[in-house]
Amino acid sequence: MKRLLDLALALMAAVILAIPLFFVVLAVRMTSPGPALYWSDRVGRNNSVFRMPKFRSMRIDTPAVATHLLENPAQWLTPIGSFLRKSSLDELPQLWSIFRGDMSFVGPRPALFNQHDLIALRTEKGVHSLLPGLTGWAQINGRDELPIPQKVALDEEYLQRRSLAFDIRIIWLTFWRVVRRDGVAH
Repeated sequence: MKRLLDLALALMAAVILAIPLFFVVLAVRMTSPGPALYWSDRVGRNNSVFRMPKFRSMRIDTPAVATHLLENPAQWLTPIGSFLRKSSLDELPQLWSIFRGDMSFVGPRPALFNQHDLIALRTEKGVHSLLPGLTGWAQINGRDELPIPQKVALDEEYLQRRSLAFDIRIIWLTFWRVVRRDGVAH
């Protein structure tokens, strides 16, 4: 049931957002050198690595580490990178990952391949068995501002409480967090 909901929502979103997505591609290409998409190695279900697309919000020479580990993350942003991140438009290409089955709409956010502390703690708590999500319980309860142990505790709570009703609640709350730009660091 969850997979059917993911596919239906992803298809509906892709159709509705086709024109805005086209304009984001143009804006990224016109404001900085390099491709419009950045393909990031991420950790998925059962700790398997997959390639996740995002609209590129950082320069092409940015080190491949979590943003919070960069000394001055703002120096790496493209001219429209801050806007893409605050509006969460950079996340929209992940619809592709949902179509492929690498991600779901709701689940723990996929860790970077080199976030060993996050991956280990999620594995210890059983969270690694979930399909990662475009949004999740931790996302709407702090997003970039949460320390890893608190993020994993919220991911574990999602693991225990997951249901269609809970997913719908998380999607609804995500919409409001994005509109208000809550919890976005950069």
